[in-house]
Formats: sequence, structure tokens, C-alpha cells
Amino acid sequence: MSKKQNQSAVKLILRTMIIQFTTTPIHITVFIFVVLLEALGLTARAITTKQLFDTVAEASLGNIEFMNCLVSVLIMGMVTIVQQFINGVKFFYWPVITDKASGINKQKLFKKVQCLSPEVFEDTNFLDDLNKAQNGVEPLTTVSLFILNIIFFDVTYAISMGGYLFYLNPILIITLALAFIPALISQIVNMKIFTKLEKDSAPLRRQCDYYKKAICDREYYKETRVLGAFHYFYDLFQNTLSLLLRKQRNIEKKTTVIKVLLNIVTFMGMGLSTYLLFISTMNGYISIGAFAAVFTTLGVVFDVMQSMMAWDVSGISRDMGKVYNFMNIMDYPERKGKTGIHDFSTGVVADNINFRYPNKSQLAINEVSLTISEGETIAIVGENGSGKSTLVRLLTGLYQPCQGKVTIGGLDTKDITPECIFKDISGVFQNYQKYKMTLLDNVVISDVGKDIDEKYVYNVLQQAGFNYNKDDIKLDTLLSPEFGGVDLSGGQWQRLALARGLYRQNNFIVLDEPTAAIDPIEEDKLFAQFKEMIKGKSAIIVTHRLGSTKLADRIIVMDKGRINDMGEHEQLLSKSGKYAEMWNAQAEWYQRDKAINIIN
Repeated sequence: MSKKQNQSAVKLILRTMIIQFTTTPIHITVFIFVVLLEALGLTARAITTKQLFDTVAEASLGNIEFMNCLVSVLIMGMVTIVQQFINGVKFFYWPVITDKASGINKQKLFKKVQCLSPEVFEDTNFLDDLNKAQNGVEPLTTVSLFILNIIFFDVTYAISMGGYLFYLNPILIITLALAFIPALISQIVNMKIFTKLEKDSAPLRRQCDYYKKAICDREYYKETRVLGAFHYFYDLFQNTLSLLLRKQRNIEKKTTVIKVLLNIVTFMGMGLSTYLLFISTMNGYISIGAFAAVFTTLGVVFDVMQSMMAWDVSGISRDMGKVYNFMNIMDYPERKGKTGIHDFSTGVVADNINFRYPNKSQLAINEVSLTISEGETIAIVGENGSGKSTLVRLLTGLYQPCQGKVTIGGLDTKDITPECIFKDISGVFQNYQKYKMTLLDNVVISDVGKDIDEKYVYNVLQQAGFNYNKDDIKLDTLLSPEFGGVDLSGGQWQRLALARGLYRQNNFIVLDEPTAAIDPIEEDKLFAQFKEMIKGKSAIIVTHRLGSTKLADRIIVMDKGRINDMGEHEQLLSKSGKYAEMWNAQAEWYQRDKAINIIN
């Protein structure tokens, strides 16, 4: 390991300790006090053991009264009881700290992710990092406890016991080195092995989680069963899991071989320590009582040193890679900016913007300039992959352009905090969420800072065409069969998503394929209502059904990340360009579908 890597490891450990102390300061202080007493208790036990053996030896020679032996027994018994009690408190307190701190650190991770730019979620490397970071939440606490245990238990015991052995005979201090060195070598090797294992395992774990979801999740099971894809995903899950387990087994084999070899060395070290102890006694350097006490304690010394390496240092080496992954996410640059207030009279402006997704060479948006005036409704159309959704994400400030700038209500999306940018903006997206909460919660979640007005909730549900009287659904009805509630049809869920978008206070609203699960007749009714609902607001409608574009003031035609054309419906039809081509193709499809229905 290089000097730079060593410095990085030290820095990582310091950051880990700082986070832990700030997370649970009282609990950590109590833990330190307990392990300190535990270490001193073990040394006190060795001292009282020597005192007992010396007293018994003297009593057997008639040099002292037998009652002195009883006093030594009582002292040793009290030390042992207190030491065992402290040991129990430590292991009781360990999971208490772990559970509490893990919960707090998980909250920190979630808050951090909220502050990141959304486009990082398009980066597979980030997704792997996030998966690894989630696996590093609990290890962050356990590593901290391992480090504290080393400092305040293992080191304290080594110093106190080493001092006692040195007091008895300086040569006996070698026993500590004989117990420490083999285990240290083992863990240096293990640290490198487990760090590599964690790096290789993260992508496989993420694949396993996805395949498991495809097999078991309610969102997938209908399609996987009907299409016969269950066994396909099951085989993928099994193969990936087997690969993951195989990697873990290979690592375990390596560490087991290393452990066996070093255990042999440790056993030889214990034999040499016993020999040194015997020689010291024969030469009169220590008493018979000291021999008996140290010989009895010798196993404890080796156990403590082995435990420090096999438990504390091993835990650190095993989990430090996971802690690094947690810190890696915490070090991701946050999306920050200054505060500001929208002035929607200036509209929404994209000035020569480019955008490229992470790890992609091709531009998804290429030199696009567009102005949406206050109160103007534009429709964005184009084939799949033309850049419609990406452009919307840029125009709403969700993504930031690689080049050029987007201003929303006069605010540059690169300079303003996300909270200020998203204020007064709402949206209804094709991939809407089905929150497993009540009907009321599913609506008001879009504007949680607003006082709940149930009349207004009913009003937006009605505007969205949601039939809340169907199946006697009330505002407090839980929309989740998994938790004892009810489910909705696809059309009802989409209307609920519409209501959610309308409920949020907005001066700029995006409707991204908002009626994909609604039949064309109902769609016409809803879009007629939309025209009234979005009056006076800037609005974007993204749709594949070109008949819906008629309510827009302008139509933007996207193709290969560029604006191919723009204008009103009749104007674009007269040009015989991309829009006319798409319109005629859809018209032909509708006519053919209508003819089939007539024949049937």
C-alpha cells in the first residue's frame, strides 16, 4: 500500500469517527467508558489471580493466616463479576448503537441523494456506487465501534497487561508481540481481498435485486406469467446469484487457508511464550504465584490479540470498502445555487442548449433554442428517441444543459437552488407513481407544504375525470391491495396522477403523455378540460397522439435531438414535413382500425 493510500485510509477512518461521534455522541461516550473498564478489568483479574496464588502458597507454608486466602478469593471474585457484567453491558450496547446510528446515517444518505443532480441517475456507475453506499450504512457504525474497541479496549489492555508483564520480567513483554504479529499479517492480506470482493460484488447484487423484482414484484408478475418469462428471469437470477456466491466462496477459501497457516504460527508463539515463562520462574525472576497467574492469563492474552485481529481489524478490513462507498456518495457534488423568485411574465427560455447523458458520446439535445411565453401552451412531438422527454427535463430545470442555458421565470437553472427552480412548476408524467397510500395522500403529496383542503382535492379529482364514487372509494381509502386496501384500473391511476399534478400550485405545468392509458374519446374530453385548467399558464404537452396537439398554441417537432420544425397544426400540415408524415401515418392507422371495427 502506497503512502498516498495509507493517508487516504487514515483520512477515511477519521471521517468515519467524526460522523459517528456527531451521530450518537452520548452513546459513543458511554461505549468508550464501558470498554475502557472492560480492558482494565482483565488486567485487574490477572493481578488478583497472582495475588491469590501467592497467598495460597504462603498459607500452605504457614507464613500467613488462612483468612488472608479468603480475602484474596473475595477480591478476585468481585473483580471477575464486575468484569463479566461490564462485558455483558458492552455486547448489549453494541446493537443499540448500531441500530440507532444506522437509521440516522441512512437518513443522511437519503438527504444527500436528494441534493444530487437527477441526471446522475442515468449513469450506471453512479447506480453501482449508490447500491454499494446503501450497503455501507451499517458498516459505517460497526467500523467505528471496531476502531473504538481497538483503541480503548485492545490498546488499553495491551498497555496495562504489557506494563504488568514488564514489571514481573521485561522479557515477558515478548509474549504480546508473539500474539500480535501473526494476526496482523493475516488482516493486512484480508483487507485487500475483501475490498476487491466488494468492488466485484456490487454490480452482481444490483442485477440479483432486479431479477428478483421481475420474478416477485406485483408490478411485473402479470407480464412475466402471461408471457412465460418467469423461468427466464429465474434462470438469470440463479446464474447471477451463483456467480456472486462463487466469488464469495473463493474469497473465503483464501482467507481460511491464511487463517490456518497463521493459527499454526500463533500456536508456536504460545509455546515459545510458555517456555519464556517457565525459564523466568526457574531462574527465580517471578514467583510460583506469578507463574500460575501469567500462565492462566496467557491464553487470555492470545485470545484478546487474536480477537482484535479476527474481530476488530477483520471487521474493519471487511467493511472499510463498504464505508468508502458510503463516503464516495457523500462526496458527490451537490446541486446548489442561490435563491430566487420566478417572474413567469418572462416565460421559459432555452438558449442554444446541448445535453449529453453520462458515458454517452452522442448528444441527446443538440443546439436547441426555444421560448415559451407566459400563458402559452406548446406541444412537443416526435418519434421515440427524438429527445422529447430530455428536452422537457431541461425546460423544467430537472437536468442542466452541458452548454447554453435555460431560464425559467427569469431564473437560470444552473445558478438557482432546485427548491426555487421547481417552485410553481408541476408535471404529470407517463411513468407516474402508484403510491401505496390513501387516495388523499396520493393527491396532496405533490404539494405537502399546502394546508389540505378536501373540497379542493375533490375538485381536482373531478377535473381529472377520476371517478371516486366507483367501488365506494373515499379520500381515506388505502390504494394498495398488499396492505389491505383496493386497487385501481390503469385509467383510474392515470387520472389520479393528473389530479396530483393539478393539485400542486403552478404557473408552469408539463403534461408528458398524460393520457396514455385513457381511450381517445375520454382523452378529447380531458384535453378540452386541460385547455381551461392551464389558461394563463405556460404549459408543455408531450404526446404521441397528434390529435391532442390542436389545443397547443405552437407545435415543436423534435428529430434526433434537434427542433426539426415548429408552428401551428395547419401550418405544419401544409409543409409536408416530419409532422405531416407522422400525422398521415396516424390517420391511416385510425382509418384502418375504424374499417376493421365496421367489418367486425
